[in-house]
Amino acid sequence: MVPFRQFLLKVHSRCNLACDYCYMYEAADQSWRRRPRRMELATVRRVARRIAEHAAGCGLDEVGVILHGGEPLLVGAGHLDALLAELAGVAPRVRFSLQTNGLRLLDEPALLEVLHRHRVAVGVSLDGAAPDHDRHRRLPSGGGSWERTAGALRLLGSDRHRELFAGLLCVVDLAADPVATYEALLEFAPPRVDLLLPHGTWAAQPAGVRRSLPTRPPSGEDAAPYGEWLIAAFDRWYGAPRRETGVRLFEELAVLLLGGRAASEAVGLAPVDLVVVETDGTIEQADSLKVVADGAAGTGLDVFRHGFGEAAAHPAFRGRQRGLDGLGPVCAACPLVRVCGGGLYAHRYPGPDAGGGFAHPSVYCADLDRLIRHIAGRLRADTAAATRGG
Repeated sequence: MVPFRQFLLKVHSRCNLACDYCYMYEAADQSWRRRPRRMELATVRRVARRIAEHAAGCGLDEVGVILHGGEPLLVGAGHLDALLAELAGVAPRVRFSLQTNGLRLLDEPALLEVLHRHRVAVGVSLDGAAPDHDRHRRLPSGGGSWERTAGALRLLGSDRHRELFAGLLCVVDLAADPVATYEALLEFAPPRVDLLLPHGTWAAQPAGVRRSLPTRPPSGEDAAPYGEWLIAAFDRWYGAPRRETGVRLFEELAVLLLGGRAASEAVGLAPVDLVVVETDGTIEQADSLKVVADGAAGTGLDVFRHGFGEAAAHPAFRGRQRGLDGLGPVCAACPLVRVCGGGLYAHRYPGPDAGGGFAHPSVYCADLDRLIRHIAGRLRADTAAATRGG
């Protein structure tokens, strides 16, 4: 059994934005409609007890607790303070983090004091420059949210609050210029940037992609618009005269190409160590599976009747911890399989009428292939130059 080390808690199931690509509200799974708006303290206490049992039983010195939503800051400062206090002692070391759109930081300044008190690392979602961000990340009224998000980021990046700022999360948009997007993110001096491919499957393909399930590894000749977008962003990041920020996807692919091990479920073959708890205490798999089908992330388990050891032994999680054995023949025949790892689990879904479950390449297979080969080429060239120079 692979123990869980990351516990993603859906502390609020509603949001103050209406993003058109949101996997929680706009995708196949609509279970949020049947769940309480926030995770009540009785549920939080049960979650804390289950995490403590799991950490002690597995000998874990440190765990990560990620507060998520919806928009987690909608719980308010008082409830946030109380739930963090309940979770603070679940392991010898607890790393708190939170992903937000940032708007509540402007509306309720007391939230920042709570985040400082509990040393919570704060990630903010920003999709580049204002026109690109506002194309998808809109207020319920229909207006753009960039201006308010930027205001929250200026507050978070101030001397007083800078220690809280963990980085920016940006969803790749083919309609946006990749270099301009990267540079728009840099304006806020993020410690780290996460560039995420929009969630999609073979049955519900992302914008700009029309593909059939492959029967062989990529040839390098297939159209790869997301790969080309990411290559442009990579070249701008990698070619900078000094380090400007970290970009998780690029760094993890470089580590894997150099023989290391990545900590992401998006690439590589490392077993999944993250579990999700919904506002009602339901234990689920990664919520990216909400793009697959209603209930696709479900396990039938909850923190009131089950421990996380039972969840870790559940077939749904065991199937995502098999590494190379969990992939199909197309991936197994690919020379890049140990780097790509088949891509994000949800992105492998072939549709209800195709067999093989998730043992298929990612719908972004051609894009990942293009990006990985490009990064490998840059690393080889620099290694050769360094060797000649030495």
